[in-house]
Amino acid sequence: MSVNQQAHAGLPYGQPQPGYQGYQQSGYGGQQMSGVHHSQYGAYNGPLPGYQQPAPPQGYFSSLGFPSKGSPVSLNSDTPTLAPNFIGTLRAPPTSGAPPPTSGASVPAGHPVYSQFGQGDVQNGVATSAVQMQRPSASQPFIPGTAPAPISQPATFRQYGPSPTSAQQLTNHMAGMQIGSSTSAPLPAGLGYGPPTSVPPASGNFTVTGSGLYTSYSSSQGPPPVTMTHGLPPTSLSQGLSLAQPAFSGPPLSAQHRPQAPGFLPPPCSTGIEPSSYPSATGAPRPSTMQGSQLSGQALTGLPTSQPNHVSSPPPHPSMSGPAMTGLQGPPPPTHPSQSGYQMQQNGSFGQVRGPQPNYGSAYPGTPNYGSQPAPPPPPKRLDPDSIPSPIQVIEDDRNNRGSEPFITGVRGQVPPLVTTNFLVKDQGNASPRYIRCTSYNIPCTSDMAKQSQVPLAAVIKPLATLPTDEAPPYLVDHGEPGPIRCNRCKAYMCPFMQFIEGGRRFQCCFCSCVTEVPPHYFQHLDHTGKRVDFYDRPELSLGSYEFLATVSYCKNNKFPNPPAFIFMIDVSYNAVKSGLVRLICEELKSLLDYLPREGNMEESAIRVGFVTYNKVLHFYNVKSSLAQPQMMVVSDVADMFVPLLDGFLVNVNESRTVIVSLLDQIPEMFADTRETETVFAPVIQAGMEALKAAECAGKLFIFHTSLPIAEAPGKLKNRDDRKLINTDKEKTLFQPQTSFYSNLAKDCVAQGCCVDLFLFPNQYLDVATLGVVPYQTGGTIYKYAYFQLETDQERFLNDLRKDVQKEVGFDAVMRVRTSTGIRATDFFGAFYMSNTTDVELAGLDCDKTITVEFRHDDKLSEDSGALLQCALLYTNCAGQRRLRIHNLSLNCCTQLADLYRNCETDTLINFLAKFAYRGVLNNPVKTVRDTLINQCAQILACYRKNCASPSSAGQLILPECMKLLPVYLNCVLKSDVLQPGAEVTTDDRAYIRQLVSSMDVAETNVFFYPRLLPLTKVDVDSDTLPAAIRNSEERLSKGDMYLLENGLNIFVWVGVNVQQGLIQNLFGVSSFNYISSTLNTLPVLENPFSKRVRSIIDMFQAQRSRYMKLIIVKQEDKLEMLFKHFLVEDKSMSGGASYVDFLCHMHKEIRQLLS
Repeated sequence: MSVNQQAHAGLPYGQPQPGYQGYQQSGYGGQQMSGVHHSQYGAYNGPLPGYQQPAPPQGYFSSLGFPSKGSPVSLNSDTPTLAPNFIGTLRAPPTSGAPPPTSGASVPAGHPVYSQFGQGDVQNGVATSAVQMQRPSASQPFIPGTAPAPISQPATFRQYGPSPTSAQQLTNHMAGMQIGSSTSAPLPAGLGYGPPTSVPPASGNFTVTGSGLYTSYSSSQGPPPVTMTHGLPPTSLSQGLSLAQPAFSGPPLSAQHRPQAPGFLPPPCSTGIEPSSYPSATGAPRPSTMQGSQLSGQALTGLPTSQPNHVSSPPPHPSMSGPAMTGLQGPPPPTHPSQSGYQMQQNGSFGQVRGPQPNYGSAYPGTPNYGSQPAPPPPPKRLDPDSIPSPIQVIEDDRNNRGSEPFITGVRGQVPPLVTTNFLVKDQGNASPRYIRCTSYNIPCTSDMAKQSQVPLAAVIKPLATLPTDEAPPYLVDHGEPGPIRCNRCKAYMCPFMQFIEGGRRFQCCFCSCVTEVPPHYFQHLDHTGKRVDFYDRPELSLGSYEFLATVSYCKNNKFPNPPAFIFMIDVSYNAVKSGLVRLICEELKSLLDYLPREGNMEESAIRVGFVTYNKVLHFYNVKSSLAQPQMMVVSDVADMFVPLLDGFLVNVNESRTVIVSLLDQIPEMFADTRETETVFAPVIQAGMEALKAAECAGKLFIFHTSLPIAEAPGKLKNRDDRKLINTDKEKTLFQPQTSFYSNLAKDCVAQGCCVDLFLFPNQYLDVATLGVVPYQTGGTIYKYAYFQLETDQERFLNDLRKDVQKEVGFDAVMRVRTSTGIRATDFFGAFYMSNTTDVELAGLDCDKTITVEFRHDDKLSEDSGALLQCALLYTNCAGQRRLRIHNLSLNCCTQLADLYRNCETDTLINFLAKFAYRGVLNNPVKTVRDTLINQCAQILACYRKNCASPSSAGQLILPECMKLLPVYLNCVLKSDVLQPGAEVTTDDRAYIRQLVSSMDVAETNVFFYPRLLPLTKVDVDSDTLPAAIRNSEERLSKGDMYLLENGLNIFVWVGVNVQQGLIQNLFGVSSFNYISSTLNTLPVLENPFSKRVRSIIDMFQAQRSRYMKLIIVKQEDKLEMLFKHFLVEDKSMSGGASYVDFLCHMHKEIRQLLS
């Protein structure tokens, strides 16, 4: 039985609302939830008016999640066969010594087994080599023979049963193995099924032609003609994963069970083995890896695959864990002669279908039904979730393969380890992946090739990233008065890729090829290799990242800047005072002011501070050190904002400490009896900006705000929240600001170097989409604490405030990205302002913010010279020093698509696609945005299938090794609250998440879209290692376990009803499950090893994230559980999002549509 009840979709990004009684309040803080109903999974994406399905066509199979006809997998000839390209189940993780699992093909119970092997020794799949395969980097050529590839030469592949005599016959055998295939006759060859799908380039407009979301086919349409079989290679879903493939017309229908009752699909039955006869066979525990099954004793030469990813037919649900399937292996496919020059990157095939799992009936409960009698409707069968690519396995393999060695950046175009792997970086000429990550490290030489692949070429840049303590921060280079050495033409800064010529007297620019004289003070001789003899003494010649001290010519108005200032602006309206917020802020500031950021070895921070309180009017405070008591000045004319005092407003903390402490003591008392409920907002920002302008410095405003600004003043807003707009063409207006006033204000702030960080404490709609404009465009940050309650939210707010005040920030910054000839930066995503097409302007840029840059070709690139990027950030540091931070990165270029697909980084690709989509919702209907994403990813995978994978049946879903997680991660983006909100997700939540994600780095989007889930009962109290993570699905949870789930905003501890009392006592200090309180927001500090270890894991996770995560205790079958289930992203969501298995089937259908 399923461990839990039905999941409830949204979850609070803010935190659980007060008490969560009856779970009435909204998830992320907002309106009340009405009873959320489980939407029928009609259109894949939930109930979106405007594209809901017509009545399901015949054969619509509701529990698959996608409209589909026919059977998920049906055998359509008496001789079941294997997809030629099919490599049995995935091979065991490279590190384990256990025999890899293989999952055999399953056949309906009661059917005769057609096979020349006995049931125990059926073989299936290709041998995989014992060599541990790493993610191939560009510098690792693929060597034939290192690993098996899914092969496809149908005619010679040994069948179960008599071999078909021709390829056509084989495909005929295979054509019936379908997941949700159409039983109608196929269209004539050449006709696709469904409208033509042309996908716009990655960041074009969202005009999507082509297949809409998960449309059902009418009976006249059908998937492509029959000459395609099914299965999946490099990560390929083998037979059975063929989604929506027509049953062919032609050979007799004997095994096709055509006359089935409409609406039922025969269960997938892959090749001749009776599912029910194979419980998980004994052996090592079955890893949920994505690798091909190991064949006993057969070496396979031919195409190397580094983790076959063939997904085979949809098997039943996996049991939570279980012995590996052994014994279901098939004969090896024939080997393929290697192609000249390239090995086809046949990475990965997902394994064959496994036997039925507990709780799933066997395939055909009845007698064989080979005649034309209608079969009784069998229970639907699905792909085995263990046979499709597992994020956990990929992360684990990368850790094992790449976590132990330092990543040395000297080689061009190296793909770094995943963001989830802990590794040390040694800078030897390219910027660390902590500063820059790319979607691909080998980019196409021509724009045509880039268009063909549809892989967006983008870099996610985090210029001020914090490095681990064992890595050196960038060196500071001071060239004195002349300043940094630059190219005369393109103004690129000196870097390791510049070429010195004529004995060192000139250098040729690596970006534009212009030759520039070397200034006499910089001249140095060259050695016999053409390198300068001082190469290793100069960071700018030998390192990928470094800083230059900027000269006065890099400063505004040609004068060095003053140190920046922080202004704390506190809402003192009724709500803020009543909730205890004002007192809390004032208490915290007394100690926090000692921790203002300082540069290097400075004794004290150079940052000056000022204080403002406001409701309908503004109160400024003079805290000059010579005063005995602070003085308050009120500005009530908010329509024409000015700062009433200059001297004494911005002060040094140490000099004015007694006056500041006195002020912070008095503010809560002064406003304790306030009855003022209305607030202003825009004048507050104007006041802060004017104060910085008067002091001639840049700085940051920390604004603590509680309600919609409805008081008469510039920037006044009205409540325009309207849930009826969801899923209509007007939905985009919910993400747009309701007035242009704030955009103009943001522009003025950027010009002054005034960055705004906004802390919101709403009890109702606040219009984050509008209030967030200024923080967003000035490079600031928004924090949101819906239904703020002192006892539950204090710790999170104070931790966020401390981190925010103390973190490294650059002020008044300008960033430019230069590229070598052939590509250029065309599009930018993140929290910043742009007044022209090249310069990213940031009033502030902190160490957690990223800027994402997309590149396009404007000429051809060459494989020899590669492509170069240089990111230059000019900023003022916390001490008021003007600096230039430079990051350089060299990439390879390729003329073969296989090289592009071999060097992609899926995590970065998803980061880019999410930002692209989240910006898209500002101007396009959400459905269009979703369609565009699905279309683009289908094109990326179809291009790989067509051009890089070895020929195989169309029924195989073939995924590139580096992109085998693209479908699961893309599905998480599509199901996210911005693109598919549950009923309890508020408009403010969506606007908040949209802005949050736009400046996240790759590690943050990775855990945000696919949360980390750890079994706490497996924690080793004597070791620092974490227990192995598990996949995000309810069927992986056990009632006897506790789990910890984190997504960067929340941490959940889920407690099963059958957890041992000893563990409950050790962690919660109570005697039984019933006494655990769901309102805990911290774990009790108990003196036992288990409690200490779990708390240390939580502390470690908190330290890794830029925000303090709210801890939520979820008891199984409690009201909060639906919130927790929202994060089990491999399952179907209550808002209508597809499960991973269903989405993979849908992607396969889309790909086949493109290929046909």
